[in-house]
Amino acid sequence: MSLAVAIQMDAMDSIDIAGDSTFALALEGQARGHTLFHYLPADLSLQQGRVIARARPLQVRPEPGNHFTLGDAELIDLVAMDVVLMRQDPPFDMSYITATHLLEHIHPETLVVNDPVHVRNAPEKLFVTHFENVMPPTVITSDAALIHEFRAEYADIVVKPLFGNGGAGVFHIAPEDENLNALLEMFTGLYREPIIVQKYLPEIRQGDKRIILIDGIAAGAVTRVPPPGEARANLHVGARAEKTVLTAREEEICAAIGPALRERGLIFVGIDVIGDFLTEINVTSPTGIMEINRLDDARLDALVWDAIEARVG
Repeated sequence: MSLAVAIQMDAMDSIDIAGDSTFALALEGQARGHTLFHYLPADLSLQQGRVIARARPLQVRPEPGNHFTLGDAELIDLVAMDVVLMRQDPPFDMSYITATHLLEHIHPETLVVNDPVHVRNAPEKLFVTHFENVMPPTVITSDAALIHEFRAEYADIVVKPLFGNGGAGVFHIAPEDENLNALLEMFTGLYREPIIVQKYLPEIRQGDKRIILIDGIAAGAVTRVPPPGEARANLHVGARAEKTVLTAREEEICAAIGPALRERGLIFVGIDVIGDFLTEINVTSPTGIMEINRLDDARLDALVWDAIEARVG
């Protein structure tokens, strides 16, 4: 099966090929004989009912500093593509949401991965709330009094923006910390959305677990251990990746959410688990393929393509 594949992502010269999941998918797609095109989110347009993109033919290779070649730009009608990979990084803002509305016009005639309607309806910190008995104690609110009541009950808390990503704006407020009011004032000035506040999970010091689900099935995992003095386990803020296996509780969580992911066309999903609790379901541009492949001698990129090809077929 040879497919025409358009990849909506960030600039090719900005990615770190040692850890970029989209690059892994592009390499595997190319190896399977698929024809690749690259375009930026800003190159996506709707014209007279047609969803078009100013795209460039793409070739990739695992050579740092020489990892891609782009051909001349051309306007392509995305309905003529077999697959569109929506892989630009968040933030999940109005620009991101607009792109899902445009791509909705071509899906499922052209398979968009992940389904743009359900990407739009599944912000990572809100989608979790639809599943019972998986989240840590949580309040999502703009009401400062409710936040103070929550802190009085749980003492040790984490405060973060509802639509943040990559660990940005995540604050651990320990029981003796006097900065909560100032932090709430800052958040109110920066964001119009409610704030998400959760009970602090001390297990984060041993790391959080990124689990990749492919078409609703757990396919691999990596533990991300934060550096000393850091409460965030994001790799780009210095966490280290460690080999891991799923616990019985994590398998239970995957079984609880997997059917909903599959039904919604969320083929490639990354979830974050701390201790016994699910904290995020990332359906926008999940990462982790490269780290899991290296640590487990796995081929998650191949499994993603198997799922895509099965859907197209």
